[in-house]
Amino acid sequence: MNITERITIEPDKMGGRPCIRGMRITVGTITGLFAAGRTRAEILELYPYLEDADLTAALNYATLLANDHEVPFERA
Repeated sequence: MNITERITIEPDKMGGRPCIRGMRITVGTITGLFAAGRTRAEILELYPYLEDADLTAALNYATLLANDHEVPFERA
């Protein structure tokens, strides 16, 4: 999976934080929900416009950052 197809960074949206597909839902929101013990099914019910692949992309992105890998994004 190419996470840059699912994770977007736009300086004028959500303070430039990484978001899911240009929507106003941040990677941090998704990872925070997982950290709070929410399941994939619960998150998808809370945000019905998200797709399971969006959740996977958010986790992959967070893992790359935690492992200090650079993710090459084109800024909008």
